[in-house]
Amino acid sequence: MRGKVMAVCISPVRGVKKQEVPGRIPIVAGYGIEGDAHGGNWHRQISLLSYEKIAEFNRLGGAVENGDFGENIVVTGIDLRTLPVGARLRLPDTLLEVTQIGKECHAHCQIYQRVGDCIMPREGIFAKVIEAGTVEKGDSIEVI
Repeated sequence: MRGKVMAVCISPVRGVKKQEVPGRIPIVAGYGIEGDAHGGNWHRQISLLSYEKIAEFNRLGGAVENGDFGENIVVTGIDLRTLPVGARLRLPDTLLEVTQIGKECHAHCQIYQRVGDCIMPREGIFAKVIEAGTVEKGDSIEVI
C-alpha cells in the first residue's frame, strides 16, 4: 500500500490542536517529530490519521482542519486503521513502526464537546521512530 503525506502538524504543548508546518521537518529516532510535545521515549511518538476519515468527518459537519485531532501526519491513500501493530511505514528517508491502533479517550476533547464525536480514538494510529529522517507534505508513504 502506498499513500501520500497531506500535512505535517506539531504543537509545543500537549492537549491542544497541532498546527500545520511547512517545509521539511526533522524526525528523531526514538523520539518523534522535532518540536512536538508528544515526542519522547514511549510508544506514541508520532500520531497518524487518514485524510479520507477527516474529509468524511467534515462531510458530516465536523468543520475541522489538519491538526485539530492532535495528529502529526495526515495521510491519503492508506486506510491506517486497518494496519496491524508492528506494521512498518516507510517515508522517503524515515522508518516508523505502528505501536497502537486507536486510543482510549478519558476526557472528551474540544471537538467531541462541539460536535458530539471525535474520530481520533477509533481511526488514529500511533508509531515509534525506527530510523531518523525528515517528513514534508507531499512525501510518499508506503506500508512495507
